[in-house]
Formats: sequence, structure tokens, C-alpha cells
Amino acid sequence: MSFGTPVTHVYNPLNYAWAAHEQYLKLAAATKKKVVFLGMNPGPFGMAQCGVPFGEITAVREWLKINTPIGKPEREHPKRPIDGLACTRSEVSGRRLWGLFAERYESAPDFFRNHFITNHCPLVFMEETGRNRTPDKLPVEEAAPLMTACDAHLRQVVETLEPEWLIAVGGFAEKRAITTLEGLTVRIGKILHPSPASPAANRGWAAQATRQLEEQGVW
Repeated sequence: MSFGTPVTHVYNPLNYAWAAHEQYLKLAAATKKKVVFLGMNPGPFGMAQCGVPFGEITAVREWLKINTPIGKPEREHPKRPIDGLACTRSEVSGRRLWGLFAERYESAPDFFRNHFITNHCPLVFMEETGRNRTPDKLPVEEAAPLMTACDAHLRQVVETLEPEWLIAVGGFAEKRAITTLEGLTVRIGKILHPSPASPAANRGWAAQATRQLEEQGVW
């Protein structure tokens, strides 16, 4: 696939950060699940750095206990270097998401007994300025083949893990789930995205997400 302006750089952490992602899968995806959480795509200071969905570095190192060297993308954006687990920037969305789970569950293995987290799209898109560009902002002709591949992956994840619930983290993930999972025995729900760009998420995201999960009967 190719992506034109304003996108100048594309990172695929499933390549250069595969060793960490593999550790994550072995920890998180060894059994069938009750709940699969679905995000959109990696953040520049989260999965882009460490290969773990919503992978806020402190949570990845200390709660998930993933520790492995991270490589570099073939073309690195000068304003978005990959520092791996040495990255000092915090991915706010990941800090909020993993922070909620760490408060509720005694350990990562305890959480992963019934839960799994994945992204719909594994790619990170950046503009010349270093600005992040999400998949929903791509031109239709570029997005169509990407969505086809990502939808196929999502369907395979659900067929493999056989969750009772697919919980979309935000509206984009919910739309892809509804489109993709028709015919499968899985209930689709949604929680507020924890991004700091969302004014609602900045007003006690953890409490709101917990309430949404309880009201839907997930928790």
C-alpha cells in the first residue's frame, strides 16, 4: 500500500517492534476471552514506541513486564524518533486505559484471563510536521484497501478468541466492528475514548468508562 500527502511517514510497529508485540500476545492472547477491547491505531508515544496496543511505556514496563529491544522503522521521522522502552513521553490514552485496568485487577495475568486489547489498524501515519494523522482522515482510495485488510484481521481475532463482547474504544472502532463482525456471535459495545483531545475524557475518564461497562453488563 502507498499513502500520499499530507502523509510523509508510515510506521508499522508490528515489524520493528515485533519482539515486544510477540511478548504481549503470549501474555495476553493465550486463552479465549470474555471481552476484546478495540482501539483505532497506534499512538506516537504508545504502540509506535513499544509494539503494545495503547502501550504507555510505564505500564508496559512495570505492569505488563515487557522488556525487549525495539528496532527502528525504515524511514524515521526526525520529529518522531523511536526510542522504544526508553521513551520518556507518556501516551495519555494508554496511561488512562491501562491505569484503569491496573486499579481493578491485581496483575496483568489476572486482567488477561478474560480480556484482550487490540487495534483495528497497526499503522502510524505522520505528516511532515510530525502531526499524527488517523486512518479515518485518509483519502477513500487509500483507506479502502487498508480497511479491507484491517477488517479481515479484526474478524480473525474475534473468531479466534470467541469473546462474548467486543468493546470499541471510541466511535471509529465501533463503526468498523459493526461493519465487520456481522454474522458472528459477539455483542458490540462502546466506551468513551480516553484521548486528551476529547473534552469529555478529561472529566474523569476512568469513572465514565467503568460506568459504561457496568451499564452494558460487561463488568
